[in-house]
Amino acid sequence: MKTCQIFLLFSLTLVFTIIVYFVLNPSLNKLLLRLNEFTITLANYSAKLTSSDQMSGQVTPENTMIVRRPHPTTEPGIMFLQSSSELNPSPLAMCSIESAARLNPNKPVYFFMKAINGSVPMYRGPEYKGILLLSSFKNVVILPLNPKELFSDTPLAGWHEKVDPSKERHWLHVLADGCRLALLWKYGGIYLDTDIISLKPLEFRNFICAESEHSANNAALGFNRSHSFIESCLRDFVEKYIGGVWGQQGPRLITRMLKKWSGTDKLQSLFNKDCNGIVYLSNNWFYPIPYSNWGRYFRKNTWNKTSNEIEKEFSKTSGVHVWHYMFGNKKIQIKESKSLIEYFFSKYCPSTYETISI
Repeated sequence: MKTCQIFLLFSLTLVFTIIVYFVLNPSLNKLLLRLNEFTITLANYSAKLTSSDQMSGQVTPENTMIVRRPHPTTEPGIMFLQSSSELNPSPLAMCSIESAARLNPNKPVYFFMKAINGSVPMYRGPEYKGILLLSSFKNVVILPLNPKELFSDTPLAGWHEKVDPSKERHWLHVLADGCRLALLWKYGGIYLDTDIISLKPLEFRNFICAESEHSANNAALGFNRSHSFIESCLRDFVEKYIGGVWGQQGPRLITRMLKKWSGTDKLQSLFNKDCNGIVYLSNNWFYPIPYSNWGRYFRKNTWNKTSNEIEKEFSKTSGVHVWHYMFGNKKIQIKESKSLIEYFFSKYCPSTYETISI
C-alpha cells in the first residue's frame, strides 16, 4: 500500500514538473502547438481522401460537412453483384438496380462488381456509361467485389483457395452463388439477382422464395446478418460441392437446406408462412413466369400500350425474374417490341430504357 502511494506521489510530481516546464518555455510551447495543428490538418486531409471514395461524385462547397455514403457494414440494404470481369453492366442489370433504387428510395442499394479494382471514382469516365448512370441515383452505392476478402472468416475461405476456376464448368454462377451467401452472412439485408426487375418496394425480413411447388431459388433472398440458416448453407456449400452440376450450390442448395430447416419435403405446404423465423414466399412474388416459359417476357406484340391487364396479372409480384441464363448473350429486342420486357423497362427503369437503341 505504501509503495503505491509513493508511486502515485512521484507520478503527480512528474506531471506537475512537465506542465510548469511547458508554461515557462514559450518556444517549446509554440512548437508543440504547431505540431498539434499539423496533426489536425493531416487528419482532416486523410478524412477527406477516405470519404471521397464514398461520395457520389458531387462537388461539395468548402466548410460544409462531407456526407459519407452508406456501407453494408453499418447500413444493410438491397444487394446486387456481378461476378464477371465486365465493367459495363448489361441493360438488364442496370434496369434491375435502377428499379430497386427507385422503388426503395430510403434504402441503400449496393452493387458489388468484381471488375472494379481500386477506387470506384476511377470508373466514372464517359466510357463507363452504366456506372455513370447508376451512380446518378443517390441511394446506389457501387463497391468492388473481392471474393478472397469476402470469403475470409467463412467456411468458403478454404474452398476458394483450393478450387481451380479454369476447370469449373459453371464458374461465374458458382462464384456468384458463394458470394451472395457470404454477403448475407456478413452484412445482412436483401439479395437480388441482376435479372430481377423490381415492381414493388421491399421490406427487410428473413425470406426465401419458391421457384415452383417443389423447389426454392436463390435469386431473391433476405436475411439478418449472421443468420444460422445462412451459416448452414455456407457449410453445405463446401461439404456437398459439385461444380459440374448446375444449381448444386444455388437453388438446389437452398431447397435441400430449407427442407432440413423445416423438417418436411412438402415445401408447398409452407407457402407464405413463417417457418422457424423464415417466411417462405410463393413463386408469384419473384418467379411469376417459370423458366420453362421464359420467352414470354420477350414475345413481341403482347403489350398494346395499355397496362391494366399487365398490372392485374402481376399485382402480387414484387419483382420479375426474367431468367437471363436461358437466353445468355443473345441480342433480344426491347424497344419497340411491344413485349412485357419493354413495358417493365419503360415503367420501372426509364433512365435505362432511354439509353437502349432499337
